[in-house]
Amino acid sequence: MISKKKSKSIHKSIDKSLRKGFSRSLEPMGLSVCLIVKNEEQHLSKCLNSVKSIADEIILVDTGSSDRTVSFAKKHKAKIFHFPWCDDFSKARNYAIAQATGQWILVIDADEILEQEAIAVLQSVMANADCLAANLLRTESGTNKVPLSYVLRLFRNHSEVQFWGCYHESIDQSITKLQERESHWLVFDVDTPVLHHHGYTASEIQRKQKYIFAKRLMTKHLQSFPDDIYMHSKLGALYISSMIEDNTAEARGDLSLGLQILQRGLSLANHGEEFGLTYFDLLFHLGLAYEYSGESELAQEAYLQAIALNVTDRVKFAAYTNLGGIYQENKQPESLACFAKVIEIVPDYAPGYLNYGIALKTTGRYEEAIAAYKQAIALVPNYAQAYQELGAVLFKIGDFQTATANITVAIKLHRQQGDLTTADNLQEVLQGVLTALT
Repeated sequence: MISKKKSKSIHKSIDKSLRKGFSRSLEPMGLSVCLIVKNEEQHLSKCLNSVKSIADEIILVDTGSSDRTVSFAKKHKAKIFHFPWCDDFSKARNYAIAQATGQWILVIDADEILEQEAIAVLQSVMANADCLAANLLRTESGTNKVPLSYVLRLFRNHSEVQFWGCYHESIDQSITKLQERESHWLVFDVDTPVLHHHGYTASEIQRKQKYIFAKRLMTKHLQSFPDDIYMHSKLGALYISSMIEDNTAEARGDLSLGLQILQRGLSLANHGEEFGLTYFDLLFHLGLAYEYSGESELAQEAYLQAIALNVTDRVKFAAYTNLGGIYQENKQPESLACFAKVIEIVPDYAPGYLNYGIALKTTGRYEEAIAAYKQAIALVPNYAQAYQELGAVLFKIGDFQTATANITVAIKLHRQQGDLTTADNLQEVLQGVLTALT
């Protein structure tokens, strides 16, 4: 990704900039929002509604929809263009941004929405005359993937800023070249959530189709560019996620392939700081691969190396979570610090409080564990496991009545959520405890 030496973190100066404005500003700051789409009628309206207050124009490039995508786009007054699909996302992206007339371009996908609270932040970024582009914080829902990531999607409409790569396309290379030639350009990191992605689906057929499509294009890319470290990180991650989501013989073979690809990427990179977020992704997914191979010590080492890199804590969030899980499974006290860091990074992450509570309980800090479980429930009121853990620690301190009430709620929620085995086992355990107490 972009070198830290030529980037500037926007969160360090954004409050002041909102009050006083940047010292050098540009007028006007027209923004073109650009999308490439195909059969996105399910998501498109929400996406376009989210950008309408900031977009001076919406450029929508359709690559062959057979549903109502184009008619929906027309209702939102988007400028419609058509591009024949050619197995290359960068070519479609570059065609889209070539139609833009604004001084700035925001690239968004149909299954993403722009967070309204971030609009003022983006306007401040665009007001800086030395800003060339911005890494935007993106949150995820409906997936077991990393819930936070940075995407370089806001950039100046400059003829030399172009996408590269047939899949997981990015503008990173062109941005780096411009910075090397014109050193005043800055890349900002926006730590306020800007984009929210909700495109993952539980449909097995659709998930499989996306996986096969992505694997084909990324493999094709690496055949042409075998030393592309970024694509090694993405293809390796794809193989690992396939194993996590689909524990079949084929997926287990993918795990081995993913491990090889990630190790190859690390050998090509060999200097973590130079490759920033890409190096982090390689190490993080290597940790996942080792973890699911049963190599917990190697996984632990990979996560520790990832955490040691000079990237923002928000990026490290998943590494802290997974490392804490390994420590917790091995009953190591280091889990406490990991999960404390998790809830510091994302204070509204309920599973973080659950895991923090378990770590506190393990060290005998029962009252603090109770507070952590209650916070998890406050964030997610139907959190069955949090009620279950809260009940368990209440039994430990002798508050049998409140403990029984919480375990009863946990049983009810497990049943409502379809986890009948856990509900039945918990009911049996509760009955045994109550019998022993009478």
